[in-house]
Amino acid sequence: MLLSHYQDALVEAGCDEAGRGCLAGPVFAAAVILPPRFRHPLLNDSKQMKPEHREKLRKVIEKKAICFAVASVDNVEIDKINILKASFKAMHLALEQLSRQPEFILIDGNRFVPYREIPHACIIQGDGKYASIAAASVLAKTYRDEYMQQLHAAHPHFGWNTNMGYPTKQHRDAIREFGETPYHRVSFRLLPDQPELDFDLDMDPAPDNNIEQ
Repeated sequence: MLLSHYQDALVEAGCDEAGRGCLAGPVFAAAVILPPRFRHPLLNDSKQMKPEHREKLRKVIEKKAICFAVASVDNVEIDKINILKASFKAMHLALEQLSRQPEFILIDGNRFVPYREIPHACIIQGDGKYASIAAASVLAKTYRDEYMQQLHAAHPHFGWNTNMGYPTKQHRDAIREFGETPYHRVSFRLLPDQPELDFDLDMDPAPDNNIEQ
């Protein structure tokens, strides 16, 4: 059973990203403020859900949420600033677009660059623990999947309609045969025999002395 809130004194927004480990496409992030005691039997970490359940939940979340927003940072920006910073930037952009400013932010993961001066908690595997983070994971995942399926029409060889840009054998075989597209993250190791090119994912862009769990 997912928890409805981390604390009950402040308005909470859950925040999560999708696509951090992909070889192509943007990283997406969502921020969601749910009504108190929001419940749905299908709601869970989006990675544990069937695609049809994610799509069903997306409609429920968009209808029932107090507010929500989805944002992305493209592969060009990812290559410039690294995927960790790009993930945080996408989260900040989503939070910026919320129609109601949260008073507390729940982040899926173990680190975050503070947004404005709003307190936050970093929750490891939070998308399987808190409803608002799970809802954000559903939105980030479904919006990103939809985007990659649109890109697939112009680049069908890479199988983005099914692998969504992740490093599957099909995806990497297509890179070998057809080369890179404008949507590939060239700072990543696109093929296993390439030198390590990806930025250090453990690089901490800013000290985080907020709550962690």
